[in-house]
Amino acid sequence: MFLSFNLFIILAHVMLADARRPANGYQDLMANTTTIPAGQRHNETLATRTSLQKNKPHRSHKTGTKKVARVQRRSRSASGNPVRLPRANAAPTPQPTGPSSVSTTVHITSVTDFALLLPSRDGELISEAESDATTYCTDGSGCQATFPAGFITGAIVSQASDGSYVQITGCLDPSKFHFAQNDAGGQMDVRFPNGAKCTFGGYGASFIEQIEPSANRFCLRCCASENDQVNCNSHNDEAGCPVAVPGTYDFGGVSCS
Repeated sequence: MFLSFNLFIILAHVMLADARRPANGYQDLMANTTTIPAGQRHNETLATRTSLQKNKPHRSHKTGTKKVARVQRRSRSASGNPVRLPRANAAPTPQPTGPSSVSTTVHITSVTDFALLLPSRDGELISEAESDATTYCTDGSGCQATFPAGFITGAIVSQASDGSYVQITGCLDPSKFHFAQNDAGGQMDVRFPNGAKCTFGGYGASFIEQIEPSANRFCLRCCASENDQVNCNSHNDEAGCPVAVPGTYDFGGVSCS
């Protein structure tokens, strides 16, 4: 009887131990996990982040001209000094070349009476014609050569209030003339061609003419005096008509563009 009672006690302990055992491996793992103090947990997180960052592709700092420009702009702004735009080239206009000639003389009287210097040879670039361009004018203006029909599609004449210059700006149809294909254009002035002049100011007075076949436009400004780099800046020869000779290039139904 005593033995049976002891056996019963042993069996009861065994059954109680089994009842306390976790039901699966995940519970076993959680029961055996050591809790990491908060300080150590923080340090470990920082170390882990540092390790991950070392494995990321390196992103280089921005460099180059754009960065330099931004730095310069910031420096100028920080200094409080106004930003000054580059000054226009005010170098003296070169002296005229060669004696005055009727074949290289332009004039502006009205939109129906004016003359331009144009290439004299078929397929000649404006830049090449600077040495041998000749005068073409509106019909009835007395020139040896006249503009082909439909060549000028729009034009307007304007004059400075102080009489310092007169100008004509307008649009043209390059298909009506013997321009070289895809010619971006060029400039005529007192230097080119030889003996070039405008009757408004006379021989030696500043004038600038630009012909731009690819942009379908032309411009001519004649100044009243020599070396007028304010109104007839010959150094804008690559800037295009809207910069060299500001004016009208859109005529409602007709536009150079």
